[in-house]
Amino acid sequence: MKEKSDIGLIGLAVMGENLALNMERNGFQVSVYNRPHKTGENPTDRLMKERGKGKNFLPFIDIPAFVASLERPRKIMLMIRAGSPVDDVIGQLTPHLETGDVIIDGGNSNYNDSERRYEELKAQGILFVGAGVSGGEEGALNGPSLMPGGNPEAWPLIKPVFEKIAAKASDGAPCCEWVGSGGAGHFVKMVHNGIEYGDMQLISEAYELMRVSLDMDNERMSAVFAEWNRGKLDSYLIEITAEILKHKTAEGDYLVDKILDTAGQKGTGKWSVISSMEFGAVLSLIASAVYERSLSYLKELRVQTAGLFPHAVTAEPVTDKKLKDIHDSLYASKLISYTQGFRLMMSASIEKGWNLDLAAIARIWRGGCIIRSVFLNRIAEAYERNPQLEHLLLDEYFRREIEEVLPAWANTVSEALLKGISLPAFSTALNYFYSLRSADLPSNLLQAQRDYFGAHTFERVDRPRGQFFHENWTGEGGETKSGTYTV
Repeated sequence: MKEKSDIGLIGLAVMGENLALNMERNGFQVSVYNRPHKTGENPTDRLMKERGKGKNFLPFIDIPAFVASLERPRKIMLMIRAGSPVDDVIGQLTPHLETGDVIIDGGNSNYNDSERRYEELKAQGILFVGAGVSGGEEGALNGPSLMPGGNPEAWPLIKPVFEKIAAKASDGAPCCEWVGSGGAGHFVKMVHNGIEYGDMQLISEAYELMRVSLDMDNERMSAVFAEWNRGKLDSYLIEITAEILKHKTAEGDYLVDKILDTAGQKGTGKWSVISSMEFGAVLSLIASAVYERSLSYLKELRVQTAGLFPHAVTAEPVTDKKLKDIHDSLYASKLISYTQGFRLMMSASIEKGWNLDLAAIARIWRGGCIIRSVFLNRIAEAYERNPQLEHLLLDEYFRREIEEVLPAWANTVSEALLKGISLPAFSTALNYFYSLRSADLPSNLLQAQRDYFGAHTFERVDRPRGQFFHENWTGEGGETKSGTYTV
């Protein structure tokens, strides 16, 4: 045991405890601290008596001694609840820190908070890092995907630890890379979580099609998802879906059938949608996934409404074509989800001056994280071919992929809607694609309406872009018009 630890970690709940164990297993001595719970339980004592027993940890019950135990420049990682608790702990730490010390927030913080903390700590000479950490309990222990951003001076100091504990992709590269300055790390993690919302909703809709429209049992559905996981849909979420569907209770019932159909959320999906509006990027699929979780929570209202509008779905025979159509629809919709997420990151990067490397981000997500999937390699390749690629569907590979599955996608959505089966994410993704490929949208009428009632002006197809006009629609208005701006 060394006199000074390599790194300190505050917050020994599920993620923090497993990250600490990961660090220790990879050769780092870790100082650990967690405030005692109101119940009297001390998570630090629990770690040392159980999973941390005999391991290279230095436990502490107060902040000053914890800070003093660290090798300089000190590196302290916080794995605590986002929001004011992070500010509280930073406030407790800073009186004991020195210029060049590093504070790493590894929770799911709002990127705006990380931007603020970066500036506040920079003024004090302290290096702040907002690090996205993805992979859940298993990833934290065995190798997460890490998305650090903040003060670039901190990266050489934390890089040896982060690259060692991160997941490794199939080519051996660590799933960790410096993302950018300010709140870039937590912004990228937020978008990751938004894509995760979309992925989970899409998979649930594929499950609904098999369960309701094709009347498939759990074992058969599990086998289908397992088969899909060996092809283009190879991903962590498809893998665990196959496992979930066949998992049984001690009584022999399928557990998934016993789980109430209400899904919770912690906020990152909502933040993604809000940010998409702020940066003018379309995130319609992820927005539908967020709203569907809110709708799922209205269980009693849904039961009441179902009684007023009863309907029954006549199941069709299971055929290879039907299953392939569902597979292709899921694949196409997933591509749209990732496309929208990467487009949001590009928009934010331009406005914030982050210079996000989208190819590197795709590679970070290949292992360890919840949305890891085989086609992230293809996304990385697309941005390596053209770092200024405006939209993934402009890449030749993704254009061909969408063209190939489009008929099955459209057929699956239309048939399901005619049967009364809800597919909010599938249909939103398809509508997004249809709008994107439309050279002419009905927005000319919409803008005419805006000018009619609010004198908001319009551009003309027979005049250069950037020239704005106002029409006296009723013959009774004047020449006064509103200023031109778009939020």
